[in-house]
Amino acid sequence: MALASSVKVVLGSLAFAIFWVMAVFPAVPFLPIGRIAGSLLGAMLMVLFRVLTPDQAYDAIDLRTLGLLFGTMVVSVYLEKADMFKYLENLLSWKSKGAKDLLCRICLISAISSALFTNDTACVVLTEFVLKIARQHHLPPQPFLLALASSANIGSSATPIGNPQNLVIAVRSKISFGSFLSGILPAMLVGVVVNALILLSMYWRLLSIQKDETDAAVDVVEEEDVDSHRLSPAMMGYSRLETINVQGSPNVHENMGHVETIRNQLRSNENKIHRVPCGTLDSARNSSASKELEDVVSSPKREEIIPSKTVVRSMDRLKDALSIESSEGKEDLTIRWQRMLWKPCVYLITIGMLIALLMGLNMSWTTITAALALVVLDFKDAMPCLEKVKYSLLIFFCGMFITVDGFNKTGIPSTLWDLMAPYAQIDHASGIAVLAIVVLVLSNLASSVPTVLLLGGRVAASAAAISATDEKKAWLILAWVSTVAGNLSLLGSAANLIVCEEARKAPRLGYTLSFWSHLKFGLPSTLIVTAIGLILMI
Repeated sequence: MALASSVKVVLGSLAFAIFWVMAVFPAVPFLPIGRIAGSLLGAMLMVLFRVLTPDQAYDAIDLRTLGLLFGTMVVSVYLEKADMFKYLENLLSWKSKGAKDLLCRICLISAISSALFTNDTACVVLTEFVLKIARQHHLPPQPFLLALASSANIGSSATPIGNPQNLVIAVRSKISFGSFLSGILPAMLVGVVVNALILLSMYWRLLSIQKDETDAAVDVVEEEDVDSHRLSPAMMGYSRLETINVQGSPNVHENMGHVETIRNQLRSNENKIHRVPCGTLDSARNSSASKELEDVVSSPKREEIIPSKTVVRSMDRLKDALSIESSEGKEDLTIRWQRMLWKPCVYLITIGMLIALLMGLNMSWTTITAALALVVLDFKDAMPCLEKVKYSLLIFFCGMFITVDGFNKTGIPSTLWDLMAPYAQIDHASGIAVLAIVVLVLSNLASSVPTVLLLGGRVAASAAAISATDEKKAWLILAWVSTVAGNLSLLGSAANLIVCEEARKAPRLGYTLSFWSHLKFGLPSTLIVTAIGLILMI
């Protein structure tokens, strides 16, 4: 494609530059409006500068990608509601054999969950739990946070639903879910293992620190919970019955028979009483049983009359309380059965969605169908769950599609690719190396998704001129390199930033992951993992 007019080139480049600055540095001093507004500003400028017509701008928005992204996010929200990620957290701590074992588990679970539920979701859910585990074992959080973020990026490369750039590639290349998975899965698995080995070698000394009594804090919490349960309002009335001071009564032996009778009756219903609501229980037990029993013990003259009245009144109160408990118990049982059936159905629908994707059905409509099935199955107002969807990300994608398409219309990307294409052919190793370096650099300068949008079509067209197999391989190489490139620096991917922010804001567990500490690990890991993956994919 030839260059457009000089006016279009200048104005289109200016609009794209503004978008790029806002995307990479969302809090720049002169215009701190953030990434979302920055993408919309770039899109608007493309139309105002007449680089694109309004109709061309609307046509640039890829609804298939947006539909796939929306459906994936809704499914992830309902999986989180069904405690899927709690089960993953339990796997992290189940029979852990030390810090090194824990780090390897984090790498594996983060990679798998990212491939199935997107890397951003996995990082949001697992970051705070990783901090808790590290604090419990008295270990520095840094290697575990790096393991979470880097493995999430590597793992997300294996599937079209793992990250946003893969969504774009899957939609535009029309590669099926199964072909995508089989093409990158070997590289992903080896990459996760190599990444874990690099972490172990870099942080071996820190991970070799002997942990102190790791369960001490947990034991203290559990003991406090037990103590608080023992002193709960449901048990305090019974405790007072146990500690009635009867030594001052002249007829203590006679009254003790009445006291023991009432006490045994209360004991027989103790398991039911402690589930009764606090207000009913206090009125049934504290205001009646305790006071009247004290009167029984302290007033020997009424020993033949008051105990029988006490029993009648106490049992009447207990009947009322137990009738309330019975109705509430039925309701709780219904809710419990609904939950027991609902969770397996959520997992079955998710598995069905994955099977449908593997069968080659349309990815966008498959994920949207699964999302709507989960909404209907919940039998509740879907608004609380739908509010958790990141609509700001969808808006960002809309603005980015328009901005990148406008920049492509200037002819600059095509001209630059024409200069580089002879050296980046994927039919020989040197060409793949050149292409990988270009994608690595651009992914860290302009982010992965814009890089895919700018280079994807051109790389695929160049490879298609060789063979159809090379075209598919070009798309997969682009997906692998642009995804792993996110591990190079803290700003390389959204997953890194999410882990950094979630760790910094975690209550009582806050930890700041610095740019340089990430770069020290990210640079060698990215280069080594990328190279090994490319060797396996060639």
